[in-house]
Amino acid sequence: MNQTFKKLMVAVLTFGGGTALLCLLTLIHINQGSVSIPIGTVVDALFAPEDTLEHHTVRILRLPRAVMGIIAGGALAVAGVILQTVTKNPLASASTLGIHSGTYFAVVASTVFFPAALIGNGIIPAFLGGIVTFLIVFILSGGNKATPVRMVLAGMIVTFLFSSLTSVLQIFYENETAGIFLWGSGTLVQNDWSGVNFSLPFVIVSLIAVLFMAFKLDTLTLGDDVATALGQNVSTVKFASIAAAVLLTSVTVSVVGPIGFVGLVAPHIIKLIGYRKHLPLVIASFIWGGNVLLLADVLARIIDPSFSELPVGAITALIGAPWLIYLVLRMKKGKYGDDNTSILAGKVKKGISLKIAVPVLLAATIIVLAISLASGNYGFEPVLAIQALFGDSNEFMKNLIVDLRLPRALVALFSGMILAVSGLIFQGVLRNPLADPSVIGITSGAGVGALMTMYVFGVSAIWIPVGAMIGSFVFFVIVMMLAVRAAFQPTILALLGIGVSAFGSAIIQILVVQSDMGVASALTWLSGTTYAKGWSEVINYLLFPLIILLPILMMRIRILDTLALGDDTARGLGVKVMSTRFQLALLATILSAFSVAAVGAIGFVGLIAPHFARLLVGPSNQKLLPVTIFVGGLLLVIADVLSRTLLAPNEIPSGILVAIIGAPYFLWLMKKRA
Repeated sequence: MNQTFKKLMVAVLTFGGGTALLCLLTLIHINQGSVSIPIGTVVDALFAPEDTLEHHTVRILRLPRAVMGIIAGGALAVAGVILQTVTKNPLASASTLGIHSGTYFAVVASTVFFPAALIGNGIIPAFLGGIVTFLIVFILSGGNKATPVRMVLAGMIVTFLFSSLTSVLQIFYENETAGIFLWGSGTLVQNDWSGVNFSLPFVIVSLIAVLFMAFKLDTLTLGDDVATALGQNVSTVKFASIAAAVLLTSVTVSVVGPIGFVGLVAPHIIKLIGYRKHLPLVIASFIWGGNVLLLADVLARIIDPSFSELPVGAITALIGAPWLIYLVLRMKKGKYGDDNTSILAGKVKKGISLKIAVPVLLAATIIVLAISLASGNYGFEPVLAIQALFGDSNEFMKNLIVDLRLPRALVALFSGMILAVSGLIFQGVLRNPLADPSVIGITSGAGVGALMTMYVFGVSAIWIPVGAMIGSFVFFVIVMMLAVRAAFQPTILALLGIGVSAFGSAIIQILVVQSDMGVASALTWLSGTTYAKGWSEVINYLLFPLIILLPILMMRIRILDTLALGDDTARGLGVKVMSTRFQLALLATILSAFSVAAVGAIGFVGLIAPHFARLLVGPSNQKLLPVTIFVGGLLLVIADVLSRTLLAPNEIPSGILVAIIGAPYFLWLMKKRA
């Protein structure tokens, strides 16, 4: 009897309490605005409307936004339930599997190239983009054999790829995509009932279909073999369920933009309460998904009382990223499996000799630098470059080469070297082959510090690197605390890094919107660029780490090989494991902070360079360090040359080019290992 009463009370609190909270948040939400409207007037406008300005404001402007929040939050939560069940991945959601980035890219691409396809708020390209993205992530992570961590990592890399492609379109087609930046960060802004009228039928039909499949989804949780034995056509059930989840996601994206983490937070709240059957789980998740999104929108307007519209997607990320970190930390190791999730570039081998590798890479660096100096808007001009460098040239060409192209090429070279070394150190210290300043959140922390220095404190540009260092150090401390908690398990650390990075990216989104930074300049800075970089960046930000910090790392690099043997072995050899890890990671953090101060948040260099170096010389860190330095520098110089010449006279930010190169490379590695 006590057990029955307990279940009844849980149901009352889950469904009745959730609905009551939804009504309360709706009233609070409606009452928010640049003009305060008494609660009594709000209630009258809802239940006894009159032809007055206040009532029209409530019913035509404010109520549609609240209702859209409930619909969008509920739809994303139900999509999260389905994705978690079908993929058997407790960390699955539209945001963690990259579906949001795929739908967003499809809508932006259609806006630029196929505007006729945008009928119905662009739901057709959004749906197709979501389906294709899910299939890419599902196949590359190993299909039905994929582990949760591998699937989320594939989603992360696909998100990097599509986000980079989307940024390219937004930068080069700024007029065609005007007004899409805020929508791309997620916003509930509604000017009438059109968004609700459009999305509600799709959401209702999808929800009914999911509820009819609730029993079949229950059998999927028992395993594919058991579900087949119970008479289920597993492939059909999975396909129909995924189609419903992607439809719910694409409808939401087409109206309010990609809003992340709701599909992760809401279902887990219900699962923590104790619900496992899909009929109550779906209904309760819909209610609490609406609560999560409405609460985020209320908080957005509390944080910014000027009502200049903070992106609600950034607020849900601020809520959801710590939730992801919490879920990862509370899960047992068995949830991830004991397989080796490292992604190594080929087999571990002895590799070629440094006496061959270093001279070849040095020669390649000199050649690429020469090509960089001779390349410009007018094509490849080696003769003019030689004349400019050796005195037999007009003053204009000499200034162009020496004062513009040469320092920019050196900025790219030195930044690439610094980022590559930082990635190598993080991979060794954290025992995580996917560790990189951009992946584990250090770069986003530096970006937060730099933007706060510029737009919050409004100090001189001289202090930007100081702000970047402070921000990266704060995020570094957070990452190291989480790493200690996770016992430096590579798989756990990879997921924790995604959470930390998402948290920093959310703060950056808020700062960009608040600072009224131009869309193109904001995307360019956030992606990382070598555009308009010169001798000041070389002298102020890049010489110090090259002259002081790199030699220190060279003297201590052998310790990374000792750490690779395992903590117990390293302690037996006299290494103070924790303090050594902290010191090396701190040096890597300072390196990445200087790079962010110079060229912005360029990712993937610290991932690609160490892996490619392992292909050349094997796993020994003493050999890896000089090779990684050259590979990183080469990679960013090549990206810089391509950024200037591919679409001349227009420029593609170097960071976007590196991501477009790096993401497919890592997806290929994942497929190879899957």
